[in-house]
Amino acid sequence: MAVPERVKSKMKELVLSGVNKPKKTPGHKTKSHVVMAKEGEKYKLIRFGQQGVVGAGKKPKTKAEKMRRRLYYERHNAQDPNPSKLSARYWSNVTKWAVILCLAASQVTT
Repeated sequence: MAVPERVKSKMKELVLSGVNKPKKTPGHKTKSHVVMAKEGEKYKLIRFGQQGVVGAGKKPKTKAEKMRRRLYYERHNAQDPNPSKLSARYWSNVTKWAVILCLAASQVTT
């Protein structure tokens, strides 16, 4: 099914490259990223991430970075095995925190 016109116009307005592709928004006053999420036939514009805050890094090394990651996961229930793509929690986890999960998945397939 084709993307609805209202979704296309909003994506063009925000200069998004596609559906389910997050983009940084340095000009937004509070949120650091935006994504037009699609799950099934539903579309939703999601803004997520606190402006100016960096995650714990791709591979947390210091005790403080590891603590930030652990507290993030506790605070946001990020270990949920089936989060909805229509939630800010899902995109924040994928974009800012879960690089380690991507590395682990690539190691399993090789």
